[in-house]
Amino acid sequence: MTGIRLRVALVLIGLAVTSAASDAETVVLKGGTLYASADAVALPDAVIVISDGVISAVGKSGEVSVPADARAIDCSGKTVVAGFWNSHVHFTEHVWHNAGAAPAAPLTQHMQEMLTRWGFTTVWDLGSDPNNTLPLRKRIAAGEVAGPTILLAGNIFPKGGHPVYVPSEVQLPEVATPEEATKWAHDWLAMGEDGIKLFTGAFMGDKPVINMDPAIAKAAVDVAHAQGRPVFAHPQNKVGVETVIASDVDVLAHTTPSERAYTDDQLARFKAQGTALIPTLGLFTTVVLDPNVTNRLIAATVNQLKQFSDNGGTVLFGTDVGFTKQYDTTQEVQLMHRALSERQVLASLTTNPARFFKAAKKGKVERGFDADLVVLDGDPLADVGNLAKVSTTIRAGHVIYQKP
Repeated sequence: MTGIRLRVALVLIGLAVTSAASDAETVVLKGGTLYASADAVALPDAVIVISDGVISAVGKSGEVSVPADARAIDCSGKTVVAGFWNSHVHFTEHVWHNAGAAPAAPLTQHMQEMLTRWGFTTVWDLGSDPNNTLPLRKRIAAGEVAGPTILLAGNIFPKGGHPVYVPSEVQLPEVATPEEATKWAHDWLAMGEDGIKLFTGAFMGDKPVINMDPAIAKAAVDVAHAQGRPVFAHPQNKVGVETVIASDVDVLAHTTPSERAYTDDQLARFKAQGTALIPTLGLFTTVVLDPNVTNRLIAATVNQLKQFSDNGGTVLFGTDVGFTKQYDTTQEVQLMHRALSERQVLASLTTNPARFFKAAKKGKVERGFDADLVVLDGDPLADVGNLAKVSTTIRAGHVIYQKP
C-alpha cells in the first residue's frame, strides 16, 4: 500500500451514520477520566457534549457549557475513550440469516452479546453472505437495529481451496486465473462491499495448504486499489505471506502460527509497503485441544506481533468473532499485551484503524469528531483488561449498549 493509493473512501461510514445522527439526542458524559487518544494524557473530571451525532465540546467540568435538555450519563470513577474498531469479524451465525426481515429485537440482543457490549462502534466483516449483511447494515443506519458501523470485504479463494472449516455446501468464489479474480473483485465492489479479502492460503486439514498464485492475488488488488479500497489477506504459511507481499495486499488478517517468526526481508517489505497486521491471537487458543501445542502457537504469534510492532508496523485489533464464539475480548487484549504496551493495545482499537482506513473523524475524542465513544469501568492504562469492561457504548451519538 502506498500513501495515496489507500484513500479507502469510507463513504459508507458517512452513509451509515447519516440517518442515525440526524435525529440524535444531545448527550453529555460527565465526571469520567478522558483519554482523548491513545497517546493523550488523562483529563480527569471531563465533560463531553454530543450534539447531532458529533462531539461538540470537550473539557473539564465547570469549563464546558452543558445544554439544559441534554441526557446526562454519569461517568464518575470511569474512563472515556474513543469508540473501538474490530477489524476482523464475521456475520455468519444463524441469527443473521434473513437479517433484512428478521425481528429487530433479537438482532440487537445478539449484536450486544457479540460486539457492542465490548465497545465496538465500527467493524470490518471479512466474509459473510451479503444478502444478509448488506440489509443488516441498512437497518443499523436507519436506527432499527442498535449496532456498529459495518464495513464489508468480499472473499476470493484459490481454485480448489475450499477450507475444511467451511461447510462443503457453502458455495465459495474460487478463481483459477487473474481474469477471474479481476471479475470477482469488480463484482464484489459493485455490490456494495468496501474491500476485498484474499485467501492467499487455504487450510485443507491433513492435505497440503492450497496457496493463491501471486498473479491472481495482484489482479484483485489492482481492482481494489484503483477504487481506493483495501485488500485483506488470509495467509496460511510462508508462501501465503510472500504472496501478500508480492501482490501489495494492505492488511494481514492473521498472524501465521505455522511460522515461528517473520524474516528480516518480510519485515522490511511490510514496512516499505505500509502493510498492517490483525493478530487474532485468541483464535489460536481454539484450534487444537493439546495445551502444549496451543502454547507453541501462541508463542509464535505473539512473537510475530512483537516483531511487527517493533518494526513500526500498524497493528489493528481483530478477533475473528462470528467464526469463533469468543465474544469476550479479555483474552485478546491480554495476549496482545504480551507484545504491546497498554497504550499500543488501545491504539489498535482506536487511532490506528481510524488513521489506516482514512476515517478522519474517528479514533479520537475531540470537538468535531464523530460521537463514537466507549465508557470503561476502569483505566485501561492501569490494567489492559479494563478494555473489556465496558459500561456504555455510543455510536453516532446514540447509546447502543449500556450495562444493566
